[in-house]
Parts: sequence; C-alpha cells; structure tokens
Amino acid sequence: MKIAIHHRPGSFSDRWIAYCEDKRIPYKIVNAYNTDIVKQVEDCDAFMWHHHHTNYKDTLFAKQLLYSLETAGKRVFPDFHTGWHFDDKVGQKYLLEAIGAPLVPSYVFYSKGEALAWAKQTSYPKVFKLSGGASSANVCLVRSQQEAIRLIKKAFGKGFSQYNRWGNLRERFKKWRQGKETFISVCKGIARLFILSEFAKLHGSEKGYIYFQDFVPQNTYDIRVIIIDNKAIAIKRMCRPNDFRASGSGRINYDPNEIDIRCVKQSFDIANRLSDICVGFDWIFDLNKEPMIVEMSYGFSAYSYDLCPGYWTEDLHWHAEKIIPQNWMIEAIIK
Repeated sequence: MKIAIHHRPGSFSDRWIAYCEDKRIPYKIVNAYNTDIVKQVEDCDAFMWHHHHTNYKDTLFAKQLLYSLETAGKRVFPDFHTGWHFDDKVGQKYLLEAIGAPLVPSYVFYSKGEALAWAKQTSYPKVFKLSGGASSANVCLVRSQQEAIRLIKKAFGKGFSQYNRWGNLRERFKKWRQGKETFISVCKGIARLFILSEFAKLHGSEKGYIYFQDFVPQNTYDIRVIIIDNKAIAIKRMCRPNDFRASGSGRINYDPNEIDIRCVKQSFDIANRLSDICVGFDWIFDLNKEPMIVEMSYGFSAYSYDLCPGYWTEDLHWHAEKIIPQNWMIEAIIK
C-alpha cells in the first residue's frame, strides 16, 4: 500500500510521516490545495489529511475532496463516517439523537419566532453554542430569558463572528496569569482586536439558526475518550477556575483510575455503530451520575495525549504502554 499525505507541520502528519519512514511504508507528500490533487494521488492507495476547522481553505473543500477520493475507491482519513460531522455540533445533535446515544438535551431553531417562544417557556441556565468551534470557543452560559432573547435576535439579525476577539483575549490573559501563555501571546490577542485573522476575514457571520444545550450542573470536569482502531485513550479535563467549561482548559489528569469506565465502554459501543475510524467523545454526568455526551470530533491536539500511560481494548482490558495515537490511524488505513 502507498499512502499520500498532506503535510501540515504540527498536525497528525508529523507522526504519520515518521511512522511510514520507521516502518518503511511507501508514502508520498502531496499538496491538497493544488488543483491537480486528484492526479497527485493517482498512484496511491490511500490519502490522509488532518484538515483543520480554523483554516478557511480547509473548511471550503476538505470534506468534498476526501469523500470524492473515497467514492473513487481509495482509503481516506478521515473517511465519510469519521469526518462528515467534524466541527458541526448541529449535525452531531441529529446523529447522536438518531442512534439513541445519551446526548445532553440539545435544541436547534431555524425560525426566530419558534426560538423566542421556546426561550419564554424553557428553564435556565442554558448553554449557547455556535455549530463550529473547538476548545470551548463560541460557547457561553445563558442565565436568563433576557440573555436568550438577546442571542436569538442577534442570531436572526447580524449574526455571530466565528472569531470572538474579546473572548480570545480574555482566554490568553487567563492562561498568561496561570503561566501557560507568554506575554507575547497576550499582545497578539490585543492586536487581534484590530487586525482580524484570515479565517475571521473570510468566514461569514453565523446566522439563521440558534443552538442551545441544557446546562448540567455539578460537573467540575469532563472525560474525553478517543477511539482509534478499536483502542481507547482517555483523559480527565478539569474545568477552568470559576467556569463550567473544561475543553481547552489545559488542566489535564492522565491517571486511568480517574476515568469512569462506563464512558470508555459506551464510547466503544457508539464508535462501532457509527463505523468511525477515529472519534472522540466529551462526557459529563447528569444529576444521577449517568454519563452524557456533550459533543464529538475526529480531531484533537496532536501532542496532548502523549502522556497517556496506556489504552483500553474493546474488552476493557488496560494495556500500560507508551502510545502514539497517530500511528494507530496509519494501521487502521492499512487494515
């Protein structure tokens, strides 16, 4: 098998290339942005691309290219089942509801009138989200009917920018105070108040819909479980100080004894039903301590899981050994 890899430094492709070279797996570097990309991969059996949700070019055509090559008979990563719902929380809502997965109750409206009627009779707080965004970007707690109505009017008016400039600056400042960011990073956040990123310039406002989830109290952490090629890794992510959000906090516990094994078991079950090569689920717990999914994604930080001390197989047996998740992706493609 010969594998075509689109290389983006700092992404999964770093490990893919290293693994292919170490195992002497035939591969070639290709450029997905070139107009002749289909021709570039003609002599390959598989194509792998860790496309990113904040790269505007990727959001334009990555899924279409991957699905086209898959339709032509090539193995691709991510394939259709794995990637179609990436960075699409509304799509994930429909998918998880359709298969009866334990999703946190979620609500989407495409009519201002219906959204306002719902806002006037529901309970609070609720969690507002845009369909796209990771690491808790574009997520906020809605504490009252008045706040919900304001967001609904904006959603069906001028809409929301995918890039929250003030939220980005606050996040950088918090991490700087915790010693997790440099002062230069804070300065860059200040600059972004006036100079938008390429993604923010090109991406239009998010509007014409609004999405909420129930707020589930008493969760001081979430459990991220990633399934790749019938192996599971998991971390416990602590919430930010004085915040309900855990994703992107950088406060990670890698101890497998801290992982509720029910989250691992259900992640295996759901991944099998979805036929995903790679999928991560974010789990929290309801007031009866039953696991519930917040959202899901094929993508994750390329190096954040290197400190995981091992993995589970589908029989829930623990294997204590060093792991490189990206290697499993190559192995899954070869299989």
